[in-house]
Amino acid sequence: MSKLILTQDVTGLGAPGDVVEVKNGYARNYLIPQGLAVAWSRGGEKQVDSIKAARAAREHATIEEALDLKARLEANPVTLAVKAGSEGRLFGSVKTGDVADAVAAAGLGSIDKRLLELVAPIKGLGQHEAILKLRDGVVATITITVVAAK
Repeated sequence: MSKLILTQDVTGLGAPGDVVEVKNGYARNYLIPQGLAVAWSRGGEKQVDSIKAARAAREHATIEEALDLKARLEANPVTLAVKAGSEGRLFGSVKTGDVADAVAAAGLGSIDKRLLELVAPIKGLGQHEAILKLRDGVVATITITVVAAK
């Protein structure tokens, strides 16, 4: 078993800064080459502290700020103009980064696309929903209106 420090969020394994033990092959062939983890060492504790500090900086500082952002996002639907065919099908699909950019362009605040999850893939015009995890226990549902670009 290899002891590693995660540098990015790995589904089913942990968050950045977590110290985990995984099988040698998984560490050697996937986690370390992809930059998702580094080998644990005694000096690595400083790196764990810096990763956790960066994660805390990304989160919203207080619950009040997160609740305020949640209220703004849920009260104001976000409009996203994309290229679409004559029958309303999109050329491609809407990604979480597109939604994050549209929220910022609407003046509702900046959000991290990694904390955003689309309820269903957006491949057509109309209204869709996305879920944004702001903090533990604070989850906002964003209404996205996709319109054809002119």
